[in-house]
Amino acid sequence: MGNQMAKLKITQVRSTIKRPADQKRTIEALGLGRINKSVVVEVTPQLEGMIKKVSHLVSVTEA
Repeated sequence: MGNQMAKLKITQVRSTIKRPADQKRTIEALGLGRINKSVVVEVTPQLEGMIKKVSHLVSVTEA
């Protein structure tokens, strides 16, 4: 078995309307943009920081 990194499923649960521009850009950089859209990504320190910045707009679960 290879060295596998942990994966997270990130789902946007709240709108970016009336949010600061940096939060909107972070949501777009995560590959989101619509409510209920989900992406599965590998965990990195950069990704953890992005999730923390928009934690009030997204739901995160293990994939």
